[in-house]
Amino acid sequence: MTSLSGGSDNGTRAGEPPQHRVCARCGTETDSIPPTWTCSVENGTRRYFCDRCSRENLRAIESRLDSSWW
Repeated sequence: MTSLSGGSDNGTRAGEPPQHRVCARCGTETDSIPPTWTCSVENGTRRYFCDRCSRENLRAIESRLDSSWW
């Protein structure tokens, strides 16, 4: 996972509490981002994908295709 400047690996800015996250593909919810989840920045927006969706679409993710192509 790559962080934008000023952010941390959990998708929050310094000093902010972790936020509730939802998988952008299947809707799985979590209160903290497990290390098996994937973060993608598409059109300037962070999108998070659960481990199952990440595994199922690994080739597309590695090819840097936006999730709309999956």
